[in-house]
Amino acid sequence: MRIAIISEHASPLAALGGPDAGGQNTHVAELAAALADQGHDVRVYTRRDQPHQDTVLPLGDGVSVVHVPAGPAEPVPKDELLPYMPEFGRWLARHWQGDAWRPDVAHAHFWMSGLAALAAGRQTGVPVVQTYHALGTVKRRHQGSADTSPPRRIRYERMLGTSVDRVIAQCADEVQELTRMGVPRSAITVIPSGVNQRIFTPDGPAADRGPSRPRLLSVGRLVERKGFQDAIRALRAVPAAEYVLIGGPPAARLADDGFARRLRALAASHGVADRVHLVGAVPRVDVARWYRSADLLVATPWYEPFGLTPLEAMACGTPVVGTAVGGLTDTVVPGVTGDLVPPRDPQALGAALRRLLDDPDRRRRYGVAAVDRIRTGYSWSRTAARLGAVYTAVCGAPQTSGAVA
Repeated sequence: MRIAIISEHASPLAALGGPDAGGQNTHVAELAAALADQGHDVRVYTRRDQPHQDTVLPLGDGVSVVHVPAGPAEPVPKDELLPYMPEFGRWLARHWQGDAWRPDVAHAHFWMSGLAALAAGRQTGVPVVQTYHALGTVKRRHQGSADTSPPRRIRYERMLGTSVDRVIAQCADEVQELTRMGVPRSAITVIPSGVNQRIFTPDGPAADRGPSRPRLLSVGRLVERKGFQDAIRALRAVPAAEYVLIGGPPAARLADDGFARRLRALAASHGVADRVHLVGAVPRVDVARWYRSADLLVATPWYEPFGLTPLEAMACGTPVVGTAVGGLTDTVVPGVTGDLVPPRDPQALGAALRRLLDDPDRRRRYGVAAVDRIRTGYSWSRTAARLGAVYTAVCGAPQTSGAVA
């Protein structure tokens, strides 16, 4: 099949670690490669954000990235991109109508991509599949007045859910959110993300560490909702452990990052500054070394649409202590591959960390079970095959209708 992946702000070519570059970028890159491996011809459409970018760049065998001229050719925060989506959609429609390469199906990632894809799909007859990656209802619930999303985001997301040909949810929690929004359960298929099991494996080198101090590890963008501050507060309950945080800008620029400065100040105020180490951005191929070096991955988001880092850690044989939110409630099996605690509860987190650090046999059992769970249920080839079946189904389905407004 010819598959168009629409990812308006999350380019698979972007460097990870910035405010708008994280799990969605990785998901799109890995999915495109996995679909190409299964014989599909894939184009990823993302917004041009540099003045001299080539319109089309190869990403790998069977995959190319197309830079769509919509809005200024410069970085723009994703919450400010909505005014450029009509232009994005018109560009797609023109090229799908006039190009020899017309997709069989378009898969939109994030709600703004969905708006552009749906508008183009209606003009060209291309069916549209939607993955949200995050929902405005959840963001509004947790961030309140601090939510910078466009005011009509939830309305648009609801419209997309009842207008596209299929909605892909990544976990059971997302299904509940979508149905509460009014999306029919029959329109939703649950297909989780996968893990690159060539990179993330228990076999291989580990990052250096001291011989006697247990290592707790977190990986993610330096944003408040990831809950890193709760992990720092929990360190008082595990006085022997160090806490290593991977993510954010490169190490040389961490001092200029406001959130990194706040985390370091918090560590100092709790008397644990000597045990908190902010590493900054690490090339993705090197992150596996850090997972292998850790006794536990600490994943403490306040909310999480899915969460790739717990899967990556589990693939490396590292147990997870995480918060019982979003996709973590599907991927982490309490008492088998890790433990779950309530979000924003440093006391419960500290107690869970202490119990596992004091029980090396349980940690080893968790690690073995974690690897087995990833290998049997979370490969990108499995994800791509299941999506391929969805694409085939919607190509034979009648087009839906509804107003894009």
